[in-house]
Amino acid sequence: MACFIVPAAEAVVTTIAAKVIEKKKNRADAEKTVQETALAAAPKERFSSKLKRLNYLLWGGSGLLAFEHLWHGEIQPFFPFLTAAANPADTAEMLHEMATVGVTMAVVVTAVWGVMTFVSGKILKKAGAEVHTLNKEIAK
Repeated sequence: MACFIVPAAEAVVTTIAAKVIEKKKNRADAEKTVQETALAAAPKERFSSKLKRLNYLLWGGSGLLAFEHLWHGEIQPFFPFLTAAANPADTAEMLHEMATVGVTMAVVVTAVWGVMTFVSGKILKKAGAEVHTLNKEIAK
C-alpha cells in the first residue's frame, strides 16, 4: 500500500546529507594549497559519492514500487492520494505495512549498500597496494 514511502524518506535524508558533505569537502579542498594536494596520498573515493550510490538504490526502488502501486490502483491523483488513507481500518493496515515491510526494505537496501561499499573499498585498497609495490620496483 505505502511501503515505498519509508525508503523514499530515507532517500530524501541521504540526498540532503550527501549534498551537505560534498559541499563541505569541496570547501575544504579549495582551501588546500597546491603543494598539499601534490603531497597527498592516492586519491580516495569520497563518502559523498558512496552515499550517492545508496541514493540511487533507494530512489530507484522507491520509484519502481510507487509505479507498481499506481499500476494496481493503490495510488490516486487526488487527495488522499493513497486509497488506504480514506478508511481508518485501511489506514491502520497501511501504517503496519509501512512499519514492517517498508522499514525492512530500507534496512536491507542500506545493508547491501554497506557490504558492497566495504568490499569495494577492500578491493580498491588491495589494488592500490599492488600499484604502490610496482612503482617501488620500477623506481629501483
